[in-house]
Amino acid sequence: MSSSTDTVFLQSATAPGAAPDDPTGPGLARLREQLAATAVERDRQGGHAAEQRELIRASGLLALTIPRELGGLGGSLTDFYRALRELAQVDSALAHLFGFHHLQLFGVQLYGGPAAIAHGARHLRETAEQRLFWGNALNPADTRLLARKVDGGWRLEGIKGFCSGALGSDRLTVSALTRDGALLIGIVPTRREGVQVSQDWDAFGQRQTDSGSVRFVDVWLADDELLQQPRVASTPRATLRSQIAQLIMSNLYLGIAEGAFDEARRYTLTQSRPWFASGVERAADDPYVQQRYGDLWLYVRSAQAVTEAAVRRLEAALARGEALTAQERGEVAVAGAEAKVLAHRAGLEVSTQLFELTGARSTSARFGLDRFWRNARVHTLHDPVDYKLRDLGRFRLEGRIPEPTSYS
Repeated sequence: MSSSTDTVFLQSATAPGAAPDDPTGPGLARLREQLAATAVERDRQGGHAAEQRELIRASGLLALTIPRELGGLGGSLTDFYRALRELAQVDSALAHLFGFHHLQLFGVQLYGGPAAIAHGARHLRETAEQRLFWGNALNPADTRLLARKVDGGWRLEGIKGFCSGALGSDRLTVSALTRDGALLIGIVPTRREGVQVSQDWDAFGQRQTDSGSVRFVDVWLADDELLQQPRVASTPRATLRSQIAQLIMSNLYLGIAEGAFDEARRYTLTQSRPWFASGVERAADDPYVQQRYGDLWLYVRSAQAVTEAAVRRLEAALARGEALTAQERGEVAVAGAEAKVLAHRAGLEVSTQLFELTGARSTSARFGLDRFWRNARVHTLHDPVDYKLRDLGRFRLEGRIPEPTSYS
């Protein structure tokens, strides 16, 4: 991107301290309360949360990361990840949709193709003005979608899986492979002829992320809708999109851990009965219960500290613009890997062990406490955390930075 384009886009949205007030305003607290009111029942039902998606749209927070000069709220990365975590504490599925919407907007701002250079500001302004919802069809691990070159553009044919937020969206970010195996990325309106979004997501967790498949039947993609052209090398700055995505995952896992911890604590204080051998009248006075809560809190606290540090490093890298070096980008990936591993552990440990603290009665379906574990277990399978540990080991052993991929 040109320097003038950088000024229009990410500079105002990510500069630390750029906005003196809270860009989320009262909308975030209201939305969190609205989602929490129906979260247990909706998790039980699964399916498409059309009404709750409209609540997100009505909140104005779809424009959180869009610069103010383009009609958005001008929120920083810190603002965005804080909002994501707060929503994930009560409803990680809808928080996932919120996070992946903004991931697509960051892609528009980071990639250097014609759609970003010529039309990126227009896409962001339209998103703010029309409260457009973006979905994801950019799953890089799914290579079934092919692109055939034609005059003035491309024709897309095939299927993409794990397309979070595609159902009910207005725009899709799409990746496809050319005949010779090159990757291209572009923007397709969800209602364009030939785009067929399926409601076939049936995982036991994250039930309302609309992460099913999308079939493309001879779908038109114009050259000027490309965000990344085939065979064009990405700059270190453009590859930061994957680091934004990784920290979306980390903050989702962390939000689940925080939400699970808070729900367990509330249950222990108001519902739990002390074990007969404890010699206390309240479960909260049992020293073993206290010890276990202290232990679980350390999972949460360490993940909070490291994740927040990784966000600050990512913000600083984005502020470097095209001056960002490969080494600096690699150090962002290392910080992101540390956050991912610790948030992964926090989400799974807290959501699993809470039942040992709340007791048998807490497994009643009416409490819905199992949703935290199911959501954490499904979402933490996004990409193998062992590869993050490998990257950390390589870096600490010999200073070797992670190779930029869609997951690192």
